[in-house]
Amino acid sequence: MTADGTTGFTDIDRQHWSLRYLPPWARPYGRLSRWDRPIGTWLLLFPCWWSLTLGLAPEWGRLAGWMALFALGALAMRGAGCTWNDIVDRKIDAQVERTRTRPLPAGEVKLRNALIWTALQSLVGVAILFKLNKFAGGVALASLILVAIYPTMKRLTSWPQVVLGLAFNWGALVGFAAVTGELSWAAVALYAGGVAWTMVYDTIYAMQDQRDDAVIGVRSTARRFAAAPRRWLALFAVLALAAWALAGHLAALGPLYFAILAAVALHFAWQIAFLRQNDPANCHFKFKANALIGWLLLAAIAAGHLTLR
Repeated sequence: MTADGTTGFTDIDRQHWSLRYLPPWARPYGRLSRWDRPIGTWLLLFPCWWSLTLGLAPEWGRLAGWMALFALGALAMRGAGCTWNDIVDRKIDAQVERTRTRPLPAGEVKLRNALIWTALQSLVGVAILFKLNKFAGGVALASLILVAIYPTMKRLTSWPQVVLGLAFNWGALVGFAAVTGELSWAAVALYAGGVAWTMVYDTIYAMQDQRDDAVIGVRSTARRFAAAPRRWLALFAVLALAAWALAGHLAALGPLYFAILAAVALHFAWQIAFLRQNDPANCHFKFKANALIGWLLLAAIAAGHLTLR
């Protein structure tokens, strides 16, 4: 607890390579892109990898190439999205303890330069679009509306996490379309489960800022669910598991898929049972732990294919 009564919690990893080895002038741009916080890139990438594996396994060689391409795209587009979010939210961020040291509110980067940096990162994403078939490219472009409007949602609704979930899991549609040239109901179910999953982890993430958000009027599911957070989180965890179970059924995946999905259910139960909503450090730890769910579901889909052979 600091002298002004705040927690003093920060989620900045000062030992991250981008804060230690990049030239000083480049470090604020890395922070705008959240290179020092790779969990967001993983959470964006996993739905892509799930759908690629759903559509392409067991062609492991081709799958590895597609996974590498989507990893580059996730890094670039997550960076562009975070930079755009910081541009839109720069005045709000200046009033929130955890975010007031970000490059724009701290004056480390000028607004014009942040806009240029957004455009440069977006160009990487555009280049990757040319590697996709026309159908997959069209599916990918449709997500830009969600990306553009998300930063304003926290001013308009208590459910901005829904829009984030729709945007962050769009790769579950793009990846499948990229390797098959079409969409399937299994891919749609995978996407729906990802949206519900985002409602869990991003609500937990937003719990870090509940006190400041209440003061400045920023809305979120963390504030909306404050009276009964575990009940709501459990609901969305169940919806995620149900959608992912449906995806496995529709894709005719083998029993190992459902066995590993049971491990995902246990992970959800651990997160929710041991969550301390008024402890920012605990919320941040639980949020980052969702990377394991991404890995588990990826392993489940791969294993589900293997048991068909």
